[in-house]
Amino acid sequence: MSDRAEMRGPAARRRRTTIGNAVKQANGSKWHDHGEKPPRCPAKAKTDEALRAASNNGDLGSRMSGQQHANAPRGQKSAAEDIHDRLSCHVLQESLLSSASGYSNYRGILNWCVVMLVLSNARLFLENIIKYGILVDPIQVVSLFLKDPYSWPAACLIIGEQSFEPFHLGHEKSAVGTISETTGRILHVFNLASLLIFPSAAVLTVPSVTPVGGVISLGIYTVLFLKLYSYQETNKWCREIRQAKAKRLTRSYSCPSVAQSNGSMGHTHVSYPGNLTHRDVYYFIFAPTLCYQLNFPRSPRIRKRFLLRRLFEMLFFMQLLVGLIQQWMVPTIQNSMKPFQEMNFSRMVERLLKLAVPNHLIWLIFFYWFFHSSMNFVAELLQFGDREFYKDWWNSETVTYFWANWNIPVHKWCLRHFYKPMLKKGINRRLAQTAVFLVSAFFHEYLVSVPLRMFRLWAFMGMMAQVPLAWFVSRFLNGNYGNAAVWISLIIGQPVAVLMYVHDYYVLHYGGST
Repeated sequence: MSDRAEMRGPAARRRRTTIGNAVKQANGSKWHDHGEKPPRCPAKAKTDEALRAASNNGDLGSRMSGQQHANAPRGQKSAAEDIHDRLSCHVLQESLLSSASGYSNYRGILNWCVVMLVLSNARLFLENIIKYGILVDPIQVVSLFLKDPYSWPAACLIIGEQSFEPFHLGHEKSAVGTISETTGRILHVFNLASLLIFPSAAVLTVPSVTPVGGVISLGIYTVLFLKLYSYQETNKWCREIRQAKAKRLTRSYSCPSVAQSNGSMGHTHVSYPGNLTHRDVYYFIFAPTLCYQLNFPRSPRIRKRFLLRRLFEMLFFMQLLVGLIQQWMVPTIQNSMKPFQEMNFSRMVERLLKLAVPNHLIWLIFFYWFFHSSMNFVAELLQFGDREFYKDWWNSETVTYFWANWNIPVHKWCLRHFYKPMLKKGINRRLAQTAVFLVSAFFHEYLVSVPLRMFRLWAFMGMMAQVPLAWFVSRFLNGNYGNAAVWISLIIGQPVAVLMYVHDYYVLHYGGST
């Protein structure tokens, strides 16, 4: 193609709609320069000209391929197109791993990661079995309780816990026109404080209560504390509506079922104070939620197959957790004491990384066992309709997103009864978030230090460290980098806290012996 033809631009090139228009005559002139129509040529002549043009200039074939493809019958290729396919093999495109390519199907890479993770953990687990032998004892926990019934975790404390619900319900009934709001609030504060002080004193003073039993009992009382606080606050809001003489009150699904006219059982709709019944408060106590409300969503029926699947998962994963702790965690922690006592930093890092794998795997299994299997089992049994116990925390790109989505019941409680009331009082949003982390840090330390009977504040400092970490990740890391930072904090942060508490507990009870 001549330079003159190339300089004519798109207007001249658009007129080349046929092969005859695109090739030169023998004398070097072009038909379209004189305004003449090209003569009709036989098909063989067209093919020969196309072959010569394609062999002389590959770019010419790329320009005429689109027109030939439009004119050729469907399912057939012209000779020019065939030549063009053989000569042209490059187009303008990005690499798949480049963000500009728009490619997003990484399922194969995800499967590869899962396979590599399984193989790596299998190697570590096999190495552990070769080194320590089989340490898993399925009946060890059960036999421990059978030999010493007085060491049953939270047995007496769980029985004593049952006295708080009627006491709290009595306060609510008395608050309906019998006692003043101030007197009722004082009684509620006393009752709620007893929920934290009474089990703590029992765990600290009774030697037979083991650390595991203490964690279980304090966990139950902490959940009860949060539930009864929500119960009291919600009923206070109902009294405020009642005092304002609202025409339409909120109704409750959580009250007893009554027979409908057709004989089927349905859930009654009651208004405050009709919800102040023993059945209502005990339904809320056992329901998988921390936030009380009038008008709980209810599922239409109990799905037996779903219930049995969740029950099987609960039993299987519970035994798996115990086995992994016995076989993998305990010997790794025991071998970590000497490097920590000698302050051998290289060995400490090696022990920390070795403990991170089983600790994180156990944490993931615990998450599925508790938030999916156990809570869905209880919800199905009670026909509790709200099953959003967690969201996609694994996609967290910020620390705050993780804490807001991995434990939805606690997040809803903090949002409803702590964060939003602080905002309504005019407190700064960032200060309110810090206060939420402060309360969470208190309960984390409470659930660890009291059963271990020592106060080192590792859990408290670990939770408060989330505040600057959240600021740093949201400010400097985005997308996949932020998600990686969240995963690293989960994988490394937890074993650090575990080793700190185990080391201090070991030194406190066994002195400096290794």
